[in-house]
Amino acid sequence: MKYMPLTNTQKQQIQQTIATCLRNKFQNYKSKDNFMPFHFRLLGKDRLALYSFMQSLLTTFGSSIFEPVAAALAKTQFAKVETQYVVGNSIYGNCQQKVQSIINQLTISPKPDKLKELENLQNSLSGEINKLKPAKVDLFIETQSGEQYLFDLKTAKPNKGDFQKYKQTLLEWAGIAYTANKNAKVHTLIAIPYNPYEPQPYQFWTLAGMLDLDEELMIAEQFWNFLGGKNAYNELLDCFEKAGMELRHEIDEYFVKFNK
Repeated sequence: MKYMPLTNTQKQQIQQTIATCLRNKFQNYKSKDNFMPFHFRLLGKDRLALYSFMQSLLTTFGSSIFEPVAAALAKTQFAKVETQYVVGNSIYGNCQQKVQSIINQLTISPKPDKLKELENLQNSLSGEINKLKPAKVDLFIETQSGEQYLFDLKTAKPNKGDFQKYKQTLLEWAGIAYTANKNAKVHTLIAIPYNPYEPQPYQFWTLAGMLDLDEELMIAEQFWNFLGGKNAYNELLDCFEKAGMELRHEIDEYFVKFNK
C-alpha cells in the first residue's frame, strides 16, 4: 500500500475529532462530590476536580479518544473503517475446538506462531455452526483489496493475567471471519497506543508467551504509522498539542467554577 502524507485538511479534521471527543467528555462527566476539607484548602477544589477528571479520562481514553481518533486517521488511507465493529457470532465447531487446542498448547509450550495458527483454523472449518456472543472489534479496517485488520485497543500496561483471554479473543475473531468467508484475508491484533517505557523498547509483552509479537501486536509509532502513513505518529502528537491549546481556555473555565 502506498501511503500519502496527511494533508492540512486531514490534520485539521483529526484535530477537530480530538477536540470534539474531549468536549463530549466534559459534557458527560459527573464530578465526585466527596467532602475533602484538608485537600480542598491545600490544593483548591479546581485542582482536585481536574485530578478526578483526569483519572476518569485515563480510564476511558481508549474508547472516548483513541478509538475515534484512530478511525479518523485510518480513513485517510483505507477503504473501510469502523469502530465497535461486529465481526459476527457464528463459528464452526471444529474451528472453535482448534482455538482452545491452540490456547492449551501455548500454556504448555509458549511459542506462538500466528501464521501457522491461522492456517490451522482455516483447515478446521467443519462441524456444526456454533453461536457465540456477538464479537465487537474496537477498530476494523479493510484495504482496497479486501484484506482485513481487526484491532483490540489496550491500555499501555495491560494486565499480564489477561494475556490468555486476549489471545483467545484474537483467534476467535479470525475463526468467525473464516466461518463467514473461508478465503478471508484477516489479521487480528492487539494495539497499544503509546510506549510508557520510552525511550526504552516496550518489553512488557515479551514475557507473556501467548502473543506472536510480530503478527499480533502493534505499539505506538508502528500502530499510528500503519493507520495514517509514514510520520503519522508525530503528526498526531502535534494534533493533540494543537487541540489542547485550542481547548485550554475552555478547560480553565470548566474547572475554575469548582472554586466558586
